[in-house]
Formats: sequence, C-alpha cells, structure tokens
Amino acid sequence: MRVLVTGATGFIGSHVARVLVRQGHDVHAMLRHGADTWRIADLLDSLFVARGDVGAPEHLEPALARIRPEVCFHLAWYAVPGKYLMAVENLDMLRAGIVLAQRLADVGCKTLIVAGTCFEYDTDFGFLSESTPTRPRNLYAASKLALHLAVSHWASLVGLRVVWPRLFYQYGPYEDERRLVPSVILSLLRKRRFRALHGSQALDYLYVGDVAVALACLMDSDLQGAVNIGSGRPVAIRELVQMIAGELGCADLVDIEDRTEGAAGPAFVCADTRLLRSQTSWRPQIALEEGLLQTIAWWKTQLEGSP
Repeated sequence: MRVLVTGATGFIGSHVARVLVRQGHDVHAMLRHGADTWRIADLLDSLFVARGDVGAPEHLEPALARIRPEVCFHLAWYAVPGKYLMAVENLDMLRAGIVLAQRLADVGCKTLIVAGTCFEYDTDFGFLSESTPTRPRNLYAASKLALHLAVSHWASLVGLRVVWPRLFYQYGPYEDERRLVPSVILSLLRKRRFRALHGSQALDYLYVGDVAVALACLMDSDLQGAVNIGSGRPVAIRELVQMIAGELGCADLVDIEDRTEGAAGPAFVCADTRLLRSQTSWRPQIALEEGLLQTIAWWKTQLEGSP
C-alpha cells in the first residue's frame, strides 16, 4: 500500500515507519526542511521522502497530489518533554490536523490513523476503556480530543475512515533522554544518583516496538474511532526504576519517594485493550523485563558511540 507517515522522525513515528517498510509497503515520509533524521538514518534509503511542513498548505497540497496515499498515519505533534502539555503549539497542530484530513480526502485517501492520547479520558477512572468519559486536563489532550471530534464527524460525510488509537505510555530505543526510562538508564550508566519522587504512581507502559506493530495492524482492521493501545498491566514507578537499577547493578544509586503532590500525570492508569485484541491479531510480544533489557543495551551502544 502507499502509506504516508507524518512525524516519521519522532519516537513513535520512526518505529512505525520501520515496521511498515519491513512489511513491504511503499512508505512516504513528510519531513520538515532541516528535520533531524537521526532516528531513521538507517531507513532513509527505504523511504520516499517529501520535504515540507504538514501545517503549510503550500507544501502539503503538492506532496499529497504526488503521493496520493491510500493510508495516512498522522503521528506528528509537538511533544517536547516538560513543555508540551500546555504549549500553544498544540493549537497549531490542531489546525494542521484538520487541514491534513481535508486534503487527504481530496486526493482519495481512504484511511486516516491519528495518534491520540490516554490523557483524553477522565483518568480518575483508572482503568480506561474506549467508553470511559473524556475529560482532558491540559491543552495537549484537549487539542487531541478536539481534532478527533471534528475530523470524525466530518469524515463520515466524505467516506474517510478515521481510526483514533489512544496511546498510553511507551519506552524503548530512540526515546527522548529527558523522559523517565532513558533518564533512569543514562543516570545509572553514568554512575549518577537518580531520584524518583512519585514511586507509587502506577502507569501502563508498553515497549515501543509493540506499539508500532499495533498501529500497523489498524490498517487492515475494520476498526473506526477510538482504540486503546497499551499493555493492560500497570507498573509502579518504584518497581520500574528498581528493575532498571537491578539490571545495571546500581540499586544503591536510586532514591525513591512516594510523594503524591506534583506528579505530571495520574496516580494510576491502565488500558483496557479488549477492543484491539478482539478486532486484530495483535498481541504484545515484548515483556517489560525484556523490553528494559533491550532498551538498556541500546543506550549502552549509544554511549559507546558518543564522543
């Protein structure tokens, strides 16, 4: 299939692009001029690259007219750790997503798969299914939900299938080093102390390779609308940090507290993945322990190759 991927240089997008290439699709990646391609450097010869900003119609329209994708994975979003939740750039991405959907319909695209977030839900429910009420508590989640509602209602009028995978927490190779798992790994590899303030927080983490395969499975499914992608097995931050420290033999370098105030996310969140499992053949392949080992090994390689 001819598949367009936006955000292919990002953490999730790079893994999705890799899966799609491996499956034999014609994968087109729309990359901004000057985009850092380090995550897909080994993949560039296997991609069809279109240069331009997905939010700029003067770039988008000629690219789509040339590619005419059958499927589009819209994974591009502003996601700078520590900034993205309340960043005004979320509104820019909301506008860009609406324009992208319209232009895709114009060139005959049949399926649009957009990365949503579990933060769209009312996370007070803890266990979250696709029928859980929505209650976004930051601009990031509100913008994602607004895009979902607007595009889904409009798409039903033009025959565009919209799938809205709501992603929970991910970890693995190529993750931004400011996020939790890589920050723990890098601190301990450098023999520096790591302090976790919210050790009792329990979150649904899934290895990014399994996330990418789940997203790819959505192409051949009959699913529409929201669908959860997670492990279905929350892990306490305390346990996660201790697992990494144990693998690295650095248990003495971690300090873990169980503060309840100031946490960046919910105290407990777990994905109900029965819809995804019932409608696709997807099952997670990488257990948490194995995924952490693979991630640690990848970061060791990165440090060995750094000046």
